[in-house]
Amino acid sequence: MSDAADLDLPVAGTVVLLRPGAGGVEVLLLRRPGRGSFAGAWVFPGGKVEDSDRRPGAPEEEDAGRAGVRETFEEVGLAVHDPVMLSRWQPPVEAPVRIRTWFFLAAAPDGELTPSEGEVVDTAWVTPAQALERHAAGQWALFPPTWMTLHELRDAVSVESALASAGIARMFTTQVHETDHGTAFVWDDLRLETGSLPWRLVITGDDD
Repeated sequence: MSDAADLDLPVAGTVVLLRPGAGGVEVLLLRRPGRGSFAGAWVFPGGKVEDSDRRPGAPEEEDAGRAGVRETFEEVGLAVHDPVMLSRWQPPVEAPVRIRTWFFLAAAPDGELTPSEGEVVDTAWVTPAQALERHAAGQWALFPPTWMTLHELRDAVSVESALASAGIARMFTTQVHETDHGTAFVWDDLRLETGSLPWRLVITGDDD
């Protein structure tokens, strides 16, 4: 299925919050409940575009940015300002729930986290390297867009430099291939073979 055939897909926005930490730049990750989309996985705040996020004539990435800001406030109580576009993810045709998602970076605002009951089971401020290590050890489930975003941010030396390097979205269209070593997700000529890691779950259940 081509991008042209996917123009009517639902659209979502995700915000990657960044803050300085003792071990380097940290990101906020949330663990989802064991139901619905991304069940039990660690993800960035975000959700689907709603009517209140749309503006007449606005491109979908702007609507997605507003959705990401709104969802971040609803999910963890943080009011995000000036998100910077990072990437767009086109889902594989095999996914039972297909949503085109725009990722944005933003500096974490001041304030305490107030996780939304029912949407967020746990939260963690971690460096990208720490999150990737926990995934590799089987402690955390990360889906491919989250893994790739963390991989891209692991060498960030400051929040400011990470934000400065964004602004032009990388376009990812995910394909799924079965190999002798397990399921492989392929995009932009980069192949990550997952074996028995949680990525093999892909997206399951209804989107809440």
